[in-house]
Amino acid sequence: MRKDRERVVQLRRLGKSYSEIRQEVRIPKSTLSEWLSQNGWSKRIKKILTDKAKEKSAVHLRKLDKIRGVHLARIYEEARNEARGEFEQFKFHPLFIAGISIYWGEGDKISGNFVRISNVDPLMIRLFVKFLLEVCNAPRERIRSWVLIYPDLDDKKCLDFWIKSSGLRRTNFTKCVRIMGKHKTNKVRFGVCNIGISSKYLKQKFSVWLELLPKSLLLS
Repeated sequence: MRKDRERVVQLRRLGKSYSEIRQEVRIPKSTLSEWLSQNGWSKRIKKILTDKAKEKSAVHLRKLDKIRGVHLARIYEEARNEARGEFEQFKFHPLFIAGISIYWGEGDKISGNFVRISNVDPLMIRLFVKFLLEVCNAPRERIRSWVLIYPDLDDKKCLDFWIKSSGLRRTNFTKCVRIMGKHKTNKVRFGVCNIGISSKYLKQKFSVWLELLPKSLLLS
């Protein structure tokens, strides 16, 4: 076995991430993946690192409610730094890339605090919910959703549809919002589902991910 490969295996067994190993041995991440991805013990280490990253992110999401003043600037800088590290660690993870891509195309870019998407596709909504829960580790009870409906649609029918389709609970939804436009009917069968979470910490992370994703794709 090559000496550099032996060193890679040694570092991985110590619990180092691919990014940390690459900094030390200067070997492309694609080569590291080729050497390590098929090893069961390496996969277990990856899961441990992933769980630690999720736990750290979840703690920040919960603690922000109690932080005020000048400390927030430092916390938000930590969020951006954390986002850069997470992108390097998870950029080959399908759910991670899917969640960012959905937000890139359908997300609210104006609000400074709200991470939200709007869409009529139930699979897209459900996938973004999965991304918020499993990747961002957002507390389920903090996810909020509402449905925009046209005058010809039934409130309860639309709400029941999106509760079932999204995988969320009734408590995550507010009342439907009825649109009174020029036309009394619309071809959207169950209205437009809006889903998101209020978190400036997470919004800071998305700003970094949305900057890094196109650069990563264009350079690959």
